[in-house]
Amino acid sequence: MDKKSTSVPVHNPSEYGIGIKDALTALADLALPRTCIICGRQLLMRERHICIYCMSDLPLTHFWTLSHNPMADMFNGKIQETSNIGLGERYAYAAALFYYQSEAGYKKITQQLKYHSNLSAGRHFAKMLGHELANSLQFKDVDCVMPVPLHWTRRWKRGYNQSEVIASELAVGLKAALETRIIYRARHTRTQTKLSMEEKSANVCSAFRVRKCALRQLASFRHILLVDDVFTTGATLTACYRTLREGFPSTFRISIATLGFVGR
Repeated sequence: MDKKSTSVPVHNPSEYGIGIKDALTALADLALPRTCIICGRQLLMRERHICIYCMSDLPLTHFWTLSHNPMADMFNGKIQETSNIGLGERYAYAAALFYYQSEAGYKKITQQLKYHSNLSAGRHFAKMLGHELANSLQFKDVDCVMPVPLHWTRRWKRGYNQSEVIASELAVGLKAALETRIIYRARHTRTQTKLSMEEKSANVCSAFRVRKCALRQLASFRHILLVDDVFTTGATLTACYRTLREGFPSTFRISIATLGFVGR
């Protein structure tokens, strides 16, 4: 009597809602488990960089929903301290993804990008911010995204500019031009981390320049978004703002965006 042939059914992972990317991630996790950059918990298959528990507690600022907010008011106050900027200056909008607190684990979001070369995590959170800005009344008309530049020696040592990593994702989300060569850092400055508010302003004073070959290109924009990783005192972003404004009428708006905001 012939034996009946038996076979083991082969299932397509997609039948269970599992895509190729998910399957590859699961296999990779067996060899090198991914962990949440905030709490260190092992991530589930579809979690990226942050676990669902830390994500649910992410201290979002929601500044993109407010034309006036603590970050914008603080930044505009610093702008008005500069006597060579006219009274007709347009109000600068400002937004950050989350509140940055030194005692909270969420500071690791920007630290991972800046000090540990975790560009993937930086892009992930920048993409989140870009989505919010693209749906914001204040930012949806941004046509140019410009990262705060690093001095060439620091960029060479680090291998990348963390602000440019963030800015590139914001440009994609806003469908805006990414411009990285219009302003440059003309002199090397000390790290701002341990400086006082006055020292930070003095440290970056006259540190930036606009390339003359880019002047015509700059005039074509209507809303420029300056991007940095964290807003603490706003000294660096203010210095960049002043550099762009010198010699240019207030025909275009300049706003700012960062991943983190140090609330006061």
